[in-house]
Amino acid sequence: MLLTDSVLFDYQRCRRRAFLNLYGDPSDRDPPNDFLLKLQADSRDYQKTVLESQPPYQRPQYPYRDWFAGARSTLTLMERGIEQIYQGVLLVETENGTTLVSCPDLLVKEPGESRFGSWHYIPKDIKFSKRPKREYQVIAAFHAQLLSEIQQCWPDRATLFFRDRDEYTVSLSQYLPQMRRILAECLAILERREEPEVFLARHPCSLCDWLSSCYAIASENQHLSLLPGVTPTRYRQLQQAQITTLETLASTPCDRLAAAFDPATTGNVDPKDIARLLVFQARAAVERCALVKPDSTGLTAAELPVSPVELYFDIEAQPELGLDFLHGVLVVDRRPLDRGDRPKQTFYPFLAENPQEEGTVWNQFLDLVWTYPIAPIFHFCNYEVKAFRQLAKRYGTPSHRWRPVLNRFIDIHERVTRSAVLPVENYALKSIARWVGFEWRDRRASGAQCVFWYDRWLKTGDRAYLDSIAIYNEDDCRATYWVKDWLVEFLQTNNYYS
Repeated sequence: MLLTDSVLFDYQRCRRRAFLNLYGDPSDRDPPNDFLLKLQADSRDYQKTVLESQPPYQRPQYPYRDWFAGARSTLTLMERGIEQIYQGVLLVETENGTTLVSCPDLLVKEPGESRFGSWHYIPKDIKFSKRPKREYQVIAAFHAQLLSEIQQCWPDRATLFFRDRDEYTVSLSQYLPQMRRILAECLAILERREEPEVFLARHPCSLCDWLSSCYAIASENQHLSLLPGVTPTRYRQLQQAQITTLETLASTPCDRLAAAFDPATTGNVDPKDIARLLVFQARAAVERCALVKPDSTGLTAAELPVSPVELYFDIEAQPELGLDFLHGVLVVDRRPLDRGDRPKQTFYPFLAENPQEEGTVWNQFLDLVWTYPIAPIFHFCNYEVKAFRQLAKRYGTPSHRWRPVLNRFIDIHERVTRSAVLPVENYALKSIARWVGFEWRDRRASGAQCVFWYDRWLKTGDRAYLDSIAIYNEDDCRATYWVKDWLVEFLQTNNYYS
């Protein structure tokens, strides 16, 4: 059996992903999305930049994925005492017939005795990341383990290159035991060919090319991981309590369910509160309807106003550039309306066509906001408020021009999650808005896709990318409007709005 560092890395993120990468049907894979391709390209560019700042290096020559040839070529370079080896292959065959392979980005020569002579090598990886995630450090320990067997001495250290920080030294004493445990678990599962159970988690799964395949299985089986609030830890505790279906969870008394949760795993949250929410969430899914959140006291008109003019606000950002390049505002004007008329809706996209225009569109946005000085500004989640504060500071905006506006922001996500339990898989805008009947004109569009589109606009000058971004942003604003109006009606119907 062959196990590479990439398989071990995937195993840490998702056991099922590692299994499918080895044994899955390739036709079940999703094609890579544009945002993932951009991340991969950015990672390659960053690695190239780092390598240009390093001393000269040599690269072993071998046919693609011929690990044995790569290991022989790498070993030859190490025996010659080459100062730096780029993308070398470390290969060790274990007593039980398993072949372990790792490919550190760099092998760097250091003084110290080894089988080669008065030098040995240390592994270095180059990561397009801003922090030393555990997965990276475990792989660094894996490099070190194989390297120690090949050169017959332990490397002095293992290091990582990250963006915006100095070289990071991995604590091998801490991560070698973790790596060995994870490696043993991974080998056991893969050798037995035990296909791990599906578990859908929003962030780890969003960029995985097995997502559609796993989602289809989870959806068909109504897997509990599709229920908001069911984390991997809580799922294991539910299994131990023999609660494995939506129907069972929906009918479980809250006191009994609370007893299934170990208080040591719930942080500062009372297990009874977790139990109540999960039971209500399951009931909403089974009954396919919205429920008033347990213990909710409703919202006041001040917290969720229906005003003559309302503003719906959404930002598109380019995180890698630290850039908020689009402020989209939907103005909903209810003045004056005859009975049955729909409010007038006008969308304003304040779009920076290059990073230097960020300050210009920021001030254009403020001008529009002050055109309606008492209109509430609805948004979804708290990014817009954080960005608003940062932009005011970045551009030295006078306090009288931005501080009063802060009091007008109203977070629809907070209002929904405080007062309602919905039959949705998560409480992101897309899930909620689609449940209340709204649909985006471009179903593939997302915030991540906009990052890709803006990058392509800057590189190609094709305005079709800007048009796609503006359409998506407008739909986000309109979706927020739909959700807000639905919430007002829901609370009025249930007498939780005053």
